[in-house]
Amino acid sequence: MKTLVKGIHHITLCPGPAQEDVNFCTQVLGQRLVKQTVLMDGSIPIYHFYYGNADADAGSIATSFPYSRKAGRQGSGQISVTSYSVPKGTAAFWKEHFERHEAEHDGIQERFSTRFIRVRHPAGMYFEIVEADDPRRPWTTNQISADVATRGFFGAVMSVRTVEEQEQFFVEALGFSKVGVDGPYHRFEAPGSGGQTIELLHEPDRAPGSWGFGAGTFHHIAFEVEDDEALMAQKALYEELGYTDASEVKDRFYFHSMYVRSPGGILVECTANVSGGFYQDEAPEDLGTTLNLPPWYESQRADILAMLEPVRLPEANRPRRDVRPQAGSAVAEAAASTIPLSRTKADFARHRH
Repeated sequence: MKTLVKGIHHITLCPGPAQEDVNFCTQVLGQRLVKQTVLMDGSIPIYHFYYGNADADAGSIATSFPYSRKAGRQGSGQISVTSYSVPKGTAAFWKEHFERHEAEHDGIQERFSTRFIRVRHPAGMYFEIVEADDPRRPWTTNQISADVATRGFFGAVMSVRTVEEQEQFFVEALGFSKVGVDGPYHRFEAPGSGGQTIELLHEPDRAPGSWGFGAGTFHHIAFEVEDDEALMAQKALYEELGYTDASEVKDRFYFHSMYVRSPGGILVECTANVSGGFYQDEAPEDLGTTLNLPPWYESQRADILAMLEPVRLPEANRPRRDVRPQAGSAVAEAAASTIPLSRTKADFARHRH
């Protein structure tokens, strides 16, 4: 079957306090704060932060909803780890870097004959730094130079109670290839991604995790497709295979999205970039420096700002003239959507007053 999926687009987590998340992702993981906006579901403003590499490439973007309103429950049926690729031979640097920031980590380990370090976000989620060849352009900070910095996603680890049905979903519905097994870890390679991986961690006795928004959990993973027509084709494929709860296509301003709950419980999104992508409301060198709202929320900016906690930008995120995208790295132009799009129409003022 010719696959519609091009690789990972983004992975979304629910941390706790917003400033704590910004500090960890930018200073400890060394990510670029690519975009500040708000969660486009619900009627209470929640930040939606996007973090990525120097070019804000699809496949480098971690997005977060700082959700201090309630705690989530970690467990099976969830993403349990998000992994970044770093140059080979740099694990020792990252061990020292994590210790300098007093970040909890498990030391240098090996899986599938590859060295990695697992580190804990203050809200409880886990990230890995994995040594791998990766040509993408890294973001740098005053502590993390280009020769050691993260390039983008290596992949993700997902906890499942049984492997078979989740494996069938990845292979038949998304076009992944199974490439190996290492103990309880079953590795799959994303189509057309240049090596991005998904690993199913078989944990038959682990209780299910929560599915809704909640601090301390990963919420979903998104895979990139070419355009809106590919989104509709992917939705039709889901239904043909019996995954009949696929959502309508939602307008996320920077991209369009369609969701389905996979057999193991993990929420899976497919995403098509829109014309201009992250650059339609900020210049490349200014990404992430201001709060941006989709046009349909702009009239409520004052009410939204009044309900959000203030955050301080990292120094590395100040406008820098050396971060214009390399040739070919900007989001490609796309035609206007010809399919119906769903939007949440929230009244934030009602909750404020």
